[in-house]
Amino acid sequence: KLQFLYFIGSSSLSLSLFIKKNNNNNMGFLDADILYPSLKDQKNAHKRKRLVQGPKSSFLDVKCPSCFQVTTVFSHASTVVVCASCSTVLAQPAGGKARLTPGSSFRTKNE
Repeated sequence: KLQFLYFIGSSSLSLSLFIKKNNNNNMGFLDADILYPSLKDQKNAHKRKRLVQGPKSSFLDVKCPSCFQVTTVFSHASTVVVCASCSTVLAQPAGGKARLTPGSSFRTKNE
């Protein structure tokens, strides 16, 4: 239920229309909290559209499943990454992000 309130300006006879919702705190379909966006929305947003701009890419420490040596790999690697000691394929390019081989574990590197 919407209530329509009409106000007439004192200096002009222009008519302004204000829509007042009932005392519901539920946000509608197109409403969004611009000042305090949710963390989930910020993670899915484009890198230039976030509240604080930043890249989605990072460097990963990938552990080889056969020899357990740790190798640093870029998350969006565009070439095949192999292990230095046993030459096992660790990551393959997959359009955007690099696809890690099954069985290899990884962690993101902190700055």
